[in-house]
Amino acid sequence: MEIFLLEDDAAIGMGLKYSLEKEGYRVTLAKSAGEAEELREKGRYDLGILDINLPDGNGYDVCRSIREEEDMPVIFLTAADAEVNVVMGLELGADDYICKPFRINELMARIRTVLRRSGRRSEYGNGQPDGIRRVGHVNIYTNEARVSRTDSGSEEAVELTALEYRLLLTFLNNRGIVLSRAALLQDMWDVSGDFVNDNTLTVYIKRLRDKIERDPSAPGIIKTVRGLGYIMEK
Repeated sequence: MEIFLLEDDAAIGMGLKYSLEKEGYRVTLAKSAGEAEELREKGRYDLGILDINLPDGNGYDVCRSIREEEDMPVIFLTAADAEVNVVMGLELGADDYICKPFRINELMARIRTVLRRSGRRSEYGNGQPDGIRRVGHVNIYTNEARVSRTDSGSEEAVELTALEYRLLLTFLNNRGIVLSRAALLQDMWDVSGDFVNDNTLTVYIKRLRDKIERDPSAPGIIKTVRGLGYIMEK
């Protein structure tokens, strides 16, 4: 997993690079907006972590450039939690932000959440064509954000809401892992930006099962692990 890190403070940048590499990420570090543009032309990255205040510009400009060229997820680093900084970053298409100073474990959690939401993990090691994942009779086209099911030899589209699709991606990117309700709630929010509560999560899981399971009363794709949560088996 390739991470593009833009941080002008040398000590913070090297510290973050070291911590991210310890977690298994490959990190390219840039210290200015100019260097960021040069390095981005040479590589392909799965996630950008951008400082806002730079010696030759700001992270907003770099984010605009990214958004013009690709759909790479972006997390902003900001020294202040002023509402204007947060709003501007999100309006530019940032996926999350984190305020300095922060705990490294918090940043790692934000990274995992953003990568799960974006479905980037699905591009690696799946043994299937790029952007296509299959779970039983269900086909997930991650590059096109669409889902279908194959029944009796014919493929039919499955119409999912944005939140149902996010929920499906969360299970897909964690196949073989039991996900607690708390872990699922961390990733889910409704269209107004409010976090989904426990009762609403139950409703969304039921709706998703109704759409993708052959027998929703005896699910074979998203299974319940009693007392622990849910699992999509490998």
